Amino acid sequence: MEPDVLSPKPVRVTIFNQTYTLLASEDAGNVEELAHLVDDLMSQIAAKAGNVDSGRVAVMACLHLADQFRMMECELAELKRRVDAKSKQFSVLLDRVME
Repeated sequence: MEPDVLSPKPVRVTIFNQTYTLLASEDAGNVEELAHLVDDLMSQIAAKAGNVDSGRVAVMACLHLADQFRMMECELAELKRRVDAKSKQFSVLLDRVME
């Protein structure tokens, strides 16, 4: 019998010197890569911020990631707007050619 691909599997990761066991329904490598990115970000923030507790570092990392997410949402919206505009232009051109 084939194992259920979507059943969550435990993945151990270390973020900012804390080990976590997460249940992941996707590839463990993806979860480990994300954890590594978060760990790197938190380490960079801690190095720049000096002597701050891990909770503050985590909040700053979350704010940084939220800012990046918002910027990417804006970029995606702009890209969609440009694609829609080009699509309309092509549609008009195609209508002219078909007439």
